[in-house]
Amino acid sequence: MYRIFVSQPIPEPALEYMREHAEVEVFRWQHREMTVPEVEDAVKRADYLYCMHTIPVTRSVVEANPNLLGYGVAGTRGDIHDLEAVEEAGIPWLVAEHPTPPENPEDWDDNGWGLNPRATADLLVTHVLSAAYRFVESDRYCRERRFFQEMTMDLMGLGCTGKTVALYGFGKVARQAAKRFKALDMRVLYTKRTRLSPEEEVAYGVEWVADPDDLFREADFVCLLTNAEPQNLKMVTARHFSLMKPTAYFFNVARGRLVDQDALIAALQAGTIAGAGLDVFTSEPPKVIEPYVPEEFVSMPNVSLTPHNGGATYRSRGAQCMAIAEAIVSDIKRREAESAQVATA
Repeated sequence: MYRIFVSQPIPEPALEYMREHAEVEVFRWQHREMTVPEVEDAVKRADYLYCMHTIPVTRSVVEANPNLLGYGVAGTRGDIHDLEAVEEAGIPWLVAEHPTPPENPEDWDDNGWGLNPRATADLLVTHVLSAAYRFVESDRYCRERRFFQEMTMDLMGLGCTGKTVALYGFGKVARQAAKRFKALDMRVLYTKRTRLSPEEEVAYGVEWVADPDDLFREADFVCLLTNAEPQNLKMVTARHFSLMKPTAYFFNVARGRLVDQDALIAALQAGTIAGAGLDVFTSEPPKVIEPYVPEEFVSMPNVSLTPHNGGATYRSRGAQCMAIAEAIVSDIKRREAESAQVATA
C-alpha cells in the first residue's frame, strides 16, 4: 500500500477517498501548524505528503526523503515552497484541479468556484455585525458578570442600518460581501483600480470612490479586500487610521501583511478607531512558519479574532481538500496502471 501523510486534520470525505487507495496518517493536532522538523520526520515514513496551504516544503524537507512520490497541494507557492529544491529532486507537484471561473461572477455555482469567496464574505459580514452590535463584548460581559441591567448603556453599538461600509478592493469576496451589506440596508462604497460599469454598480448597489483616502474618512466600517501583491505590502498605515472616525472599525480578511500591524495596534490602543475584526495577521507565512495571534490583539475586548478561517465551511473546505486528495489518488492510479502493464507484458 502507498502511504500518504496529511499535514493536518481535514474533512472526513477526503480522508475516506484516500484510504481506498493508500494508508493514511494524519497530523494529530488541530490548534497549530506542523513545524519544519515535524514535516521532515513525516516524509521519511510516507510516499506522498498532502500539504495544506501554509505547510513548508523546504530544502531540508526535500532532502529528508528525496524519493517521495509527490507533494499534493492546492497550488505551489514560491514564498513557502522551495521550488528549486523540489525540481532538483525530481519530485512532482500534484496540484489540485480547480474549475475555471465563469466570466460573470454571478454565474459561479455552488459546486466549485464560488464556495470559498462566499464563505469568506459571510465571515467578513459576521465580523462587521459583531462590531456593530458589540457581540463579542456582550458575550464576555455576560460570562464575566453573570448579571445585567436590562437595556444597559454599557454595550451600545452603531448597528448596521443606514451606516456606511467601505470595500477597499472589489474582487471575488467583495462582490459577495456587497450583496450581503445591501441586504442589511447599508450604504456600500468601493474602490479598485478599474471602476465597474454603471450597470454593475447598480446591480451590486455600490458607489465608486476614486480616492481610497475617502473610504477611510467616510466609512463606519472599513473592509480591506485587496490582493496580496508585493506593491501592496503595508499599504494601510498609521495615516489611514488617522483619517478614520473615532467611532469607526477596521476589518481585514485579505492578508495580514497588507497592513502596518504596529500602526493598527497603536490606533486601537490610543482610541484613534473604535475597534477591529481580523481573520489574518502579519505573523503568518511567509514571514513566520508557525502562525500566531499577537498578544496585543488578544487583550483588546473591542477586537474580534478568527484564525484565517474564511473558508471554514464543510462545503467549501471539503471541496478544497477533496481536490488535493483527487490529485494524489490520480497519481497512485497512474502508477498502479503502469505497474499492471509491466506485469502483463
